[in-house]
Amino acid sequence: MKSVPSSAALLVIDVQQAFINPIWGKRNNFSAESNIAKLIAAWRDTSRPLIHVQHRSNSPEGLFNAQGAEFKKEAQPLPGEPIIQKAVNSAFIGTILQARLRETGITSNVIIGITTDHCISTTARMAGNFGFETCVVSDATATFERWSPQGRYHTAEAMHDTALTSLSGEFATILDTQSVLSRLL
Repeated sequence: MKSVPSSAALLVIDVQQAFINPIWGKRNNFSAESNIAKLIAAWRDTSRPLIHVQHRSNSPEGLFNAQGAEFKKEAQPLPGEPIIQKAVNSAFIGTILQARLRETGITSNVIIGITTDHCISTTARMAGNFGFETCVVSDATATFERWSPQGRYHTAEAMHDTALTSLSGEFATILDTQSVLSRLL
């Protein structure tokens, strides 16, 4: 992505209170929220399309209901900004996201949020497969440590890097916040 077109949508995915819960384990990139806030401000300042994606649990006891579903302060939608709710990893499944992007003539998007290896990756893969020019902002995303089924430990940073590496080239361009901001036209 040599430049970020004025029609590029910023997809702000799952920047929600549920991810404060210690159940997730150790996290990487504690600067993600401040970078997310910078990108949201730049999109607002340049009147680019901004779409908030909010995960909602199907179960009433789920982490993404009640207080856990609330947006973090760095990613609070303003009145009139669209919010798309989803119940699975992809922001495209069971939602109006693809139709909304197509109806408004959006052909490229920039994806930020939580978690890199789940909802960010799944949404970016689908966006790429649907033909959208897609960018994932490496330092405006974050994830958590994981244990493999074989009992091997993977740090949050390793999970983050692996997810971004898997997306790079085939599904998305990977840039950092400063690179995206410098490409705004």
